[in-house]
Amino acid sequence: MVKVIVSDKLSKEGVKILEEAGFQVDCKFGISSDELKSVIGEYQGIVIRSATKLTADIIKEADNLKVIGRAGVGVDNVDIQAATKKGIIVMNAPGGNTISTCEQAFALMLAIARNIPFAHSSLKNRAWERSKFKGTELHSKTLGIIGLGRIGKEVAQRAISFAMKVLVYDPFVSSDLAKRIGVELVDLEEILKTSDFITIHTPLTEETKNIISDDEFKLMKKSAFIINCARGGIVDEEALYKALKDKEIAGAALDVFVKEPPLDSKLLELDNLIVTPHLGASTDEAQVNVAIEVAHCLRDVLQNKAIKNAINYVQLDQETYKIIEPYFTLSENMGKFCSQLVKGRAKEIQIAYIGEISTYKVDALGSAFIKGFFSQQLEEGVNYINALEVAKMRQVKVEQIKISQEQEYMNSISVKVITDTSEMVLEGTLFADRTARFVKMDDVYIEISPSKHMLVITNQDKPGVIGFLGSTLGSHKINIANMSLGRYPDKKVALTILNIDSPLSKDVIETIQSNPNIVSLKTINL
Repeated sequence: MVKVIVSDKLSKEGVKILEEAGFQVDCKFGISSDELKSVIGEYQGIVIRSATKLTADIIKEADNLKVIGRAGVGVDNVDIQAATKKGIIVMNAPGGNTISTCEQAFALMLAIARNIPFAHSSLKNRAWERSKFKGTELHSKTLGIIGLGRIGKEVAQRAISFAMKVLVYDPFVSSDLAKRIGVELVDLEEILKTSDFITIHTPLTEETKNIISDDEFKLMKKSAFIINCARGGIVDEEALYKALKDKEIAGAALDVFVKEPPLDSKLLELDNLIVTPHLGASTDEAQVNVAIEVAHCLRDVLQNKAIKNAINYVQLDQETYKIIEPYFTLSENMGKFCSQLVKGRAKEIQIAYIGEISTYKVDALGSAFIKGFFSQQLEEGVNYINALEVAKMRQVKVEQIKISQEQEYMNSISVKVITDTSEMVLEGTLFADRTARFVKMDDVYIEISPSKHMLVITNQDKPGVIGFLGSTLGSHKINIANMSLGRYPDKKVALTILNIDSPLSKDVIETIQSNPNIVSLKTINL
């Protein structure tokens, strides 16, 4: 039975989905790191929220784990690299708390603009200080949004309804998309210089860490406010403290911090800062939504269905998957084939997607080739998730390119494997009936279907070789299912590839190799 552990509190709706799938679900909310480390090897799936820290040490013990599901957006509490090396899918639930986090950001923006928490506290202390808490309107102000993902888009729509001018900085968003939403795409410097309010909706990565620091605060208006409901560490907290204390900006509102809880942070001393304890996803609706979303994703992976919301794997929509699905098997078989033929240690693998297929999201096919290539050489498991990481660890450079112009075939995949002693080229395609064919090997045109047992022979291009092969295999009861013949450009050596119904014994191999016209023989097992 498939076993799933839930280590942080999860809404019952999510647990029910996993149980109805027939899984054993062990809810161990608040389990300690040491205890989790000791039991995680028993489970195929784990659901976490922000409290559980899946470190490399814990993941190292997860020998049966296939998937980590984060009920929420941020996965900075998961060692992604360790999970990827282990071949574990890491997925999140980015849609479930979109509205909740958006509304939290907007609530903080309104609160800091109108001094609501400070006025509230004053009146609670029996003071009536209307003039002290004069605020500013959002109407006609400029809002700068850093990150136009799901949450950023929702914030933009609400800001537009408040008659704000919306500027966006996001290096991965096209100007066409920005125009459709009704926002203006600009660089970060423009955001900083011209915005009255700045709100952050980007993940914490090496590129976004401390993206707002001393130099950035110096560019901002003295009347500007900054809001962060994304992740602690995107705004440099030391620089923010200085900017607020020295009145370089008017104020800030934070829902997230580098260290949580930030009870010893100097920021809490400031009177122009609003803080909340990471409440972005803390609504009843969001908790149910993320639980349902992550449960569906986890269930599908463990039932060998679609992979959705994966952090460390290329995701495909249903239509794209239908189109390129047969190419996964072709790519993996090409990898297995090359691995058994090429000589030397692989240094570089170049994969080209040629024709109409190049217009699709085909990077995952590279993982399929690498999976096939290394599965013939390594004892440890190589899968679609960790394949590229395995290549990197073994210092094999993998390059994937797209060539939109058709060549000999409407669609094909061409792979060049470069080793320390040799090179090999293999091209494959799908025929009209969607069956796979290898159509070129090095400089020789061929036409052969990949199969479980194959025989690759180079021979002197002389009469009688084909007859010799047929009679030898026939005398040993080896049936030839298909054969492809081709000549190398010098026309002295020929290439013969056969599909055979059963493997060759040592005696048969030695008999074939004894023929003086046989240059080389290699048995292939796919």
